This record gives sequence, structure tokens and C-alpha cells, in this order.
Amino acid sequence: MILSSLDWFIVGAYFIFSLIIGIWASKQAGKDTKSFFLAGQNMPWWLLGISMVATTFSTDTPNLVTDLVRQNGVSGNWSWWAFLLTGMLTVFIYAKLWRRSGVLTDIEFYELRYSGKAAAFLRGFRALYLGLVFNVLVMGTVSLAAVKFGEIVLGLPGWLTLSIACSITLIYSTMGGLKAVIITDFIQFTLAMIGSIWGMLYILGLPEIGGLSNLVSHVNVVEKISLFPDFSDPNTWVPVLLVPLAVQWWASYYPGSEPGGGGYIAQRMFSAKDEKNAVGATFLFNVAHYALRPWPWILIALSSLIVFPELSDIQKAFPNLPSDKLGHDVAYPAMLTLLPSGLLGLVAASLIAAFMSTMSTQLNLGASYLVNDFYHRFIKPNASQSELVKAARIFTVISIILGSGLGLLLTSAGQAFTLLLMIGAGTGLIYILRWFWWRINAYTEIVAMISSILIAGYFNFTDSGLEGWQKIVIGSILTTIVWVLATYFTPPEDEETLRNFVKKVNPGGPGWANYSDGRSAEPWPIPKGILSMILGSIAVYGILLGVGQLIYNDSTGFLLISISIIASVGLFRTWK
Repeated sequence: MILSSLDWFIVGAYFIFSLIIGIWASKQAGKDTKSFFLAGQNMPWWLLGISMVATTFSTDTPNLVTDLVRQNGVSGNWSWWAFLLTGMLTVFIYAKLWRRSGVLTDIEFYELRYSGKAAAFLRGFRALYLGLVFNVLVMGTVSLAAVKFGEIVLGLPGWLTLSIACSITLIYSTMGGLKAVIITDFIQFTLAMIGSIWGMLYILGLPEIGGLSNLVSHVNVVEKISLFPDFSDPNTWVPVLLVPLAVQWWASYYPGSEPGGGGYIAQRMFSAKDEKNAVGATFLFNVAHYALRPWPWILIALSSLIVFPELSDIQKAFPNLPSDKLGHDVAYPAMLTLLPSGLLGLVAASLIAAFMSTMSTQLNLGASYLVNDFYHRFIKPNASQSELVKAARIFTVISIILGSGLGLLLTSAGQAFTLLLMIGAGTGLIYILRWFWWRINAYTEIVAMISSILIAGYFNFTDSGLEGWQKIVIGSILTTIVWVLATYFTPPEDEETLRNFVKKVNPGGPGWANYSDGRSAEPWPIPKGILSMILGSIAVYGILLGVGQLIYNDSTGFLLISISIIASVGLFRTWK
């Protein structure tokens, strides 16, 4: 598919706008690391919340949703819908704790919570692991989707699509820092919502689809529309629903859904004006990410089952697509080629913007780890602020080369999603408990991290005969057993470090009874936080599922939305 002149004009206009933002923000970003990595710490909640949503949505996100829908039906999305639980936990318990910590990165937290050489090693190792290995894997996943999008929609070789988009991303990211990233995120989110909704409406109106009612009753679609898996078949509902809701949300470390907060979610919270804005931003993110965005992607994915029912149909329509890139996930960009001139350019610009948004965030976040938690901490402690900003820009260039290069080697969005879940399986509970249980120490995290990597490597590079969900559950259980034993067989942190942590962050609760001076007037936030988490999750799930039922012309949608409204009222009264 070759875009028209109008389409290319729209795409080019977004590129130019991104460059202008980078140039505009460059003067402030170059002052110091706080300006480059935290946008001066004066960002409002609404802008940060939209930035979180925009970063979570990349070119690979609708591809992943399409892959899940085509293979497992709409209910297959519970593999990521379940992460709403950890998101709400972050909102009502961890957001204010992170903001109080006063750190520049979530990795710097290690030497606030732990002490000695073990804490220093953990900070340095984690900086390299997340800043290079994990971060490059995330960018590789995002780049893979850009490659497929470019080859199908833009009609360009994958390497050329990456080269153009990454060059623009690199320029504004290195010049404008996080502030440029956050502002371009806002534009990207606006483009994405307009493009996905408009594109969905056009595709539903195609003669092949014949409208919404014909779509949901079509023979290729009718068995895929259920919001829940078949409960009569354990082989279906256990991996699709039970594992994500019972294990995956708290056990796995996944970008944007880290248990206890972390990564770019924590970075946005650090960038907020104050504690209140940090909480508001995280709440907006979870509502928008789970309740507002998924249905346009899902309906386009269902439509693809009519236009391209089999992979062979996609291959026939796009004969130049490399065989190693052919998968159910490419059905989404394949459907976009049916859009008319102008609308195709808008949607193309929104997806390119989505790619650039996620890449720019990962670049800035990865550079913050490598500069603040490795280079400045261990290599050159006396470096000036201008030297640190220069180092950040160098690390940004290295990261984008590695990340985009990996994207050319990967083949499937689902493959990468499962690998990311496996790598951190079993470590999540530590990130939840370390704020409230004094006994967790630096060795706990070191042992958990190493065991998780080894177990994930074993399951992914040997023929274990296990399904993906079985690997996640077994990996989580084994890793958890190992780190719990390590906690009790290793010495606790020194008392001065623990007392200083409690004094600064004030987490409260019985886990810190021996290290608190007892003078805090603030009640322990856990009981109210958990209740708010439950009410918030019911409210968002009620909207998500209720809208789905109404789309299917099922009146139970009104009941679900009513439950959502009741939960929202209860949440307001509880949290107030």
C-alpha cells in the first residue's frame, strides 16, 4: 500500500511538530539531570496521566490485542486487563510513597531502603539490567511492530521505517529530555484516540463488514466475542482468566504495570508537582488505559476475522511481507490499508507517534538508570551536571541502536509479551512488600532477580513441554520460594538505614513497629488503600465490560455500568 500525498503530508507534519517541541524544550532540559529526566518536577497530574497512557500505547499494542482476539477471542485480553489490579494498588498505596522518597529514579530507591555493599551492587546491577537488557528488549518489541506496520501500511522496508522514525525520536529525546517526551505524548494520545475511533467507524461501515450488528453475528466472529472464557473447559479459563487474576498481576514485572509502581510510571510520579498530582496522574492513567481505549482495537480485530480469516489470506494480500514476520498480529495493520486517503494518513501518523512516544520514554528512562545509578554513582561521582546530561545523550544514542536492531530480529508481538512476563515472574511480591516489611533486604532482591532470570532462561531455551501460562505460574512459585528462604538466611539491614527510611517515607504499619518513633499522626494507609483499590477496579471493569455488552446489544451492559457508578461513589467517599 502506497500512501497518497495527503497521507504523507499528515505524517510529515507530525515529524516536524515533534522536532519543534524538542528544540523548544532543549534549553531547559540541558540545565541539569532533574530537568532532563524529571522535566523540572513541576508537571500537572492531567498531563502526566495522559503521558503514561500514551507511553503504554505503542505500535505493538493494537497488534498484540489483535493477536489475542484472533487466537483466544476477546476474553484473551484478560492477560493484560488483569494488570488493572496492580495499577490501582499503585494509585492508592504506592504513588504517595514514591513521591515522598525524593529519589531521581526508582533504582536509586535501593540505597534509600537498603545499606552496604549489597545495596550498592543491587543498584548498579539493576541499572545495567533495566537500562540495557530489559529496556532494549522492550524497545525491540516496539520496533518489531513498527517494522510490520511500515512494510504493510507504508510500503517501506522495515529497516527504512525504523531509521526514519528512530532518527526523529532520537533528535527530540536527546534535545528536549522528558519534558519534550511528555508534551509529544499528549499530542500522540489525541491523534491515537481520533485515529482509532474514526478508523473503527469506517471499517465497520465497509460492505464486507456491514455494520456492528452484522459483525458480532458473523459466523467467523460469534465464537470470539465473549468477554469471559468458556468456564466448562479448564484448559481455556485457567490460563486466560484465573492465572492473570490470581498470579500474573502481582508476580510479574511488566513495563507500565510493575507491582508497587516503578519504571516510567514512577518516573512520571517523580515529575509531578506534588504528592496529590502524582496520585491523580496514576489514577487517570488506569482509567484511560483500561476503560477508554481497548474497544476500537477489539472491533477492528474482530473485523479482521471476516476480511482475513486465515493467515494465508494476509500472506496472499501482502506477498512481499517476510514469512518470519507473518502472524495474527499483522492483521491490524493489514486492516488499516482499507482506510481512505487522509484517514489512512491520520491513523498512520498516530501509530508512528505511538511508536515514537514509547521509544522516547524508554530512551529517557534507560538513560536515567545508566547515568544516575551507574555512571554517576560508580564511574564518575564528581561529574558536573552538564557532563551528566551529555552522558545521558550518549547513552540515548546507544540504546536506540540496540533496541531497533533487536526489533529486526524478533518475529511476534505475542512471543515478546510472554518473554517479558517470564523474565520478571516471581519478583513482583517483593516490590509490593518491601515498603511495609522490614525483614526484606538487598540480598532478597538480588537472589530473586538472579533466580528469575535463570528460571526464565531454562523455560524459554529448553523443551520443557509446558504451556506459556504454566511457565509463568511455576516460575513465580519457584522464584518466590527462593527469595523467601534467602530473606531469612541473610542478615537484615542495619537499624539506622531502616529508621531513616521510615522517617522519610512514613509507610506505617506493624511491619515497621520497631523502627517508628510513634509520633506519626497519619493512619496506616493499607486498609483504606486496599478498599479503594477494590472499588476502583470494580468501577473500571464495570465500564470496560459494560460498554462491551452494550456493543453486543446486551442489556446487562446497563447493569454493569450501574455497578461501576455505585463503586465510583463508594470510592469517592472512601478516598476522600
